Amino acid sequence: MATDDLPRLRVVSLAEVDDLAKLNEPVEPLARHQAMEIINDIKTNGKTALLQQALRLGDIKSLQDPIILGRADLEKAWLSLTDGQREMLQRTRERIEAFAKAQRSAIQDVSISIPGGSAGHTIAPMAVAGCYAPGGRYPLPSSVLMTAVTAKAAGVTKVWVASPRPSAVTLGAAFIAEADAFLAVGGAQAVAALAYGVDGVDASDIVVGPGNKWVTAAKSLISGVCAIDMLAGPSEVLVIADATADPQTIAADLLAQAEHDVEARPILVATSRNVIDQVNDALVQQLSILPTGETARHAVLKGFAVAVNSVEECILVSDKIAPEHLEIQTADAKAVAFRCKNYGAVFIGHGAAEVLGDYGAGPNHVLPTGGTAKYTGGLSVFTFLRVRTWMSMDDLHGGQVVVKDAVELARLEGLEGHARAAEKRLLPA
Repeated sequence: MATDDLPRLRVVSLAEVDDLAKLNEPVEPLARHQAMEIINDIKTNGKTALLQQALRLGDIKSLQDPIILGRADLEKAWLSLTDGQREMLQRTRERIEAFAKAQRSAIQDVSISIPGGSAGHTIAPMAVAGCYAPGGRYPLPSSVLMTAVTAKAAGVTKVWVASPRPSAVTLGAAFIAEADAFLAVGGAQAVAALAYGVDGVDASDIVVGPGNKWVTAAKSLISGVCAIDMLAGPSEVLVIADATADPQTIAADLLAQAEHDVEARPILVATSRNVIDQVNDALVQQLSILPTGETARHAVLKGFAVAVNSVEECILVSDKIAPEHLEIQTADAKAVAFRCKNYGAVFIGHGAAEVLGDYGAGPNHVLPTGGTAKYTGGLSVFTFLRVRTWMSMDDLHGGQVVVKDAVELARLEGLEGHARAAEKRLLPA
């Protein structure tokens, strides 16, 4: 393909950003309908339906293929990897675990005094987590590590990993992540099995992890039966750049997200049109020799660039879009980063490539997309934790003010039964 035929980021005006930043419906209607049919089948017919759906959708080649793998199977795959692969996965696991444990230590049990007693909260992990890892064009052992290691660091008792047609490196990643079992099935059928449980597969308290549109649709349908982390859409990266940034590096970082999927969104917000032109030239050059260029090319066509007059305007545009990944490639990048409000994860300065976050520098790579970073964060140990409150009233005399307030509030709300229950704690005058 001639370089002249390769796409560039289209340049849009500030006025167009508002429309581009509008939250999109994360679930495609047809995918939702198809996922519902699969889920209902597995709810009704259990493992038999799971096997039949897995066969129909290409997860297995026959109904006799094993779909449930235990620790021994995972260890066998782990031992089949090269020394270098095992060492790399081990190092990555350790970095993810260290960050997750630091997060866990940031939230503690609490106890305070209240009139007549004390109250507080305790932090407890969920019992069973289902961690989904995509298995499309390429294996994604990084997603196995990001989800399963984090669940274990939170204290989850039993962790399932699910992924279709798993490679040895995917199974090996599940082993080193200390996953308890592996479901070798993907799509809505895997989500259904994890949520409701089938013969040999525990019902999960939470299902997490990225996936295709059927996985997202299925997660939307099982939310409420169990918890989910988020409804993730196509990957996206937004780079804030000024004249100090390197156009070749920016182009490489944009293409790193663009090669994920034809629906991925690479976005550049720059302080001049000249920066955008230089990055577009670099995109054309790099796309012409990128092995995944065909996928990335389609994604670049869905991306865009915005030229503004200042870094402050860059921040305003970024906050409207609330990108999954935000890169700051400007002078005084740290100061700029901490003025930004809405993002899944921010990568500060030339050295902090977003791909380093993808591959286990420490923070999690399962992040909110489609503008949802305005109200939620990415996967973390907190995703797997429950905050449970408690109250003790040991000095009923000291607690009379609480009792009397409860009686009065209950009657204001028309709930006489509540008032009478509180009155049972009133002491004689």
